[in-house]
Amino acid sequence: MRYPAISFVIPMYNESANIEETVEKVVKLAKELADDYEIVLADDASSDGSGDIADRLAFEDAHIRSVRLKTNTKFGGALSAGLKNASKEIVIYTDADLPVREEDIKNGLALLGEADVVTGYSLVLKDDSFKRIVMSKVYNFLVQILFGFSIKDINSGFKIYRSSVIKDLRLISKSPFVDVEIFAEARKRGFKIKQFGLIFDFRTKGTSTISRMSVVVRTFWDMLAYRFSR
Repeated sequence: MRYPAISFVIPMYNESANIEETVEKVVKLAKELADDYEIVLADDASSDGSGDIADRLAFEDAHIRSVRLKTNTKFGGALSAGLKNASKEIVIYTDADLPVREEDIKNGLALLGEADVVTGYSLVLKDDSFKRIVMSKVYNFLVQILFGFSIKDINSGFKIYRSSVIKDLRLISKSPFVDVEIFAEARKRGFKIKQFGLIFDFRTKGTSTISRMSVVVRTFWDMLAYRFSR
């Protein structure tokens, strides 16, 4: 099935080992899926040259847009900037190492007939790190308790939004908590959220920075700030 227009939003921090290959794959898929498309690369003040790579890719291909943040925001600011700069009817967010397969992206898009937001969750353990497994379970449990979401992995690296869901959102979170904030605001506005299971590919290049202590601390700070301010 082809779609009128799709934005791919890829936030990144120090992903020089992945971003060119990811963009190459996304361009190929976008041409197959949509009559019109764009790829928004949102760089969170990387220190490894990722932003320069994004600039070059954007210069070489008019379908690619480079958005660069001056200071690192612990992920949330980069995702927010990427979503803000997305201009098409359907917006697909994926991590910079592209952990989802083409078939899963197509399956997710097909679910837009039933929902306004589609989010993937892993059918198997995504990580063999005991620390990250525990952190993820605790985090998702707190999200369920504080916000009433029964989403199995609210911070998964694959989501699809109708543009109306993210239009005019004023997001305050600068950490991975931004995913919860988007879902909470979507629910307030009456949008329907649907989740589906898939198998995420393991990262083979580069290093995930999501479990850095500074990111964890900022995530819980944003959680409390949002809970008691909205």
